[in-house]
Amino acid sequence: MLSKVKRTVRPVYSMRGLHKSALDVMEHSAPEETVTASFGRFIQGVQNHQLSSTLLHRSKRMVLDSIGVGILGSTTDVFQLALKHCQHMYAPDNVSSVYGRRGTRLSPTLAAFVNGVAAHSMDFDDTWHPATHPSGAVLPALMAISDMLPKGSKPSGLDFLVAFNIGIEIQGRLMRFSREAHNIPKRFHPPSVVGTMGSAAACARLLALERTQCSHALAIAASLSGAPMANAATQSKPFHIGNAARLGLEAALLASRGLEASPQVLDAIPGVAGFSAFYEDYVPQPLISPEEEKYHTFLLEEQDIAFKRFPAHLGMHWVADAAASVHKMLMGVGSGPMAPGMVQDILLKVPRSKYINRPFPDSEHQARHSFQFNACSALLDGEVTVQSFSPSALHRPELSDLLGRVRVEHPHDNPANFDLMYAEVQVTLVGGDVLKGRCDTFYGHWRNPLTNESLKRKFRNNAGAVLSEEEVEHLIETVDDLERLGDCTPLLCHML
Repeated sequence: MLSKVKRTVRPVYSMRGLHKSALDVMEHSAPEETVTASFGRFIQGVQNHQLSSTLLHRSKRMVLDSIGVGILGSTTDVFQLALKHCQHMYAPDNVSSVYGRRGTRLSPTLAAFVNGVAAHSMDFDDTWHPATHPSGAVLPALMAISDMLPKGSKPSGLDFLVAFNIGIEIQGRLMRFSREAHNIPKRFHPPSVVGTMGSAAACARLLALERTQCSHALAIAASLSGAPMANAATQSKPFHIGNAARLGLEAALLASRGLEASPQVLDAIPGVAGFSAFYEDYVPQPLISPEEEKYHTFLLEEQDIAFKRFPAHLGMHWVADAAASVHKMLMGVGSGPMAPGMVQDILLKVPRSKYINRPFPDSEHQARHSFQFNACSALLDGEVTVQSFSPSALHRPELSDLLGRVRVEHPHDNPANFDLMYAEVQVTLVGGDVLKGRCDTFYGHWRNPLTNESLKRKFRNNAGAVLSEEEVEHLIETVDDLERLGDCTPLLCHML
């Protein structure tokens, strides 16, 4: 039964973020027993003290890594294209900052968009299971809001982290309602769906929306979601993350102004496609209200995040590590650098996933999604790095020579699932010797996470491509101390 209609006054934030104006909103509460309503209650109801030390530690690592990846991503062609488009096609609205462009400001939604593009421009951002890129869809939107709010109204560091964790939690909960979601995707790119929902949830929390408005923000975001996998391995794929950040923020802002949407978008309604439009086997469960559960356990406490050591699709990390182990054996066979002439045949045993089976990639984006390229790069160099995807590395003759000797098999016991898959690389030498390497869990996977030292080294390398050493170290210190900051402005200062 619908609860009584009540009139509330909610703050609505101008796109310039310089003032707040009041707006009367007729708030129609959703039925209390719905899954959608439970999500709204959860978004509004999480308490700061419910962020455990494990959750704070893991989420701050995500924030640091995502900022570093975004700053490095601001050097890419696709980021520059997105930024120029926003600057040329939209009226100036100098509110929110942009990665790697000191003094450049856009409207909050466009800043969220270009910073989201930066985060995924090199496919260097974190990955979770079921498969999605959780941070890039949420962090740029929260940073844009924080920039938007006037001085004196900025969120504290802890409030920022609560909103961030809500955005991550919503993504994880939605994907765990589907068995299909556990596998490497075939139809649509998950961050363009659950990332948009997570961004909307995080933004709704930071904007302090009422629980029904939080539910509406999710329902609005569902209408703004989705991107086909055909655009994987192209310059358009980073736009999936940019749009998730932007449109989730847009959904929350529209909800704050009183826009309503389906009160049952997350429920399973026979004959009506809500969120089941994305996952046909979607079986939702309500979220227990934090008010009813004294110690809510977040999914991030149960399963860590995968951080990438090099900028490529996550599946590439298994095959690169397996090939790197063969490279070491090859160095013991020859007296010098590994030569393609030593190799007669290369066999890769990897999961069946068409969009990352690319025998002869001809662009950096295709190379980031090619089992063959990453295996051969690791065989030649002993590792895959940021430089492996440069034009000179991509088109070197010895790499092309090796690519022509690769065969691929898909064993039945090797599913396209980031929690279950493995990679084997078998190299047959001209003399007949066979060298084999296998990787079941690469370094950086949630089962074998990067140490803090390794994560900070990655951040320094990435952020140091744009920022001074002093600025890089200041950001590390800021994120380390984030939950104790009364104002999150220091997190934004590297872009001011």
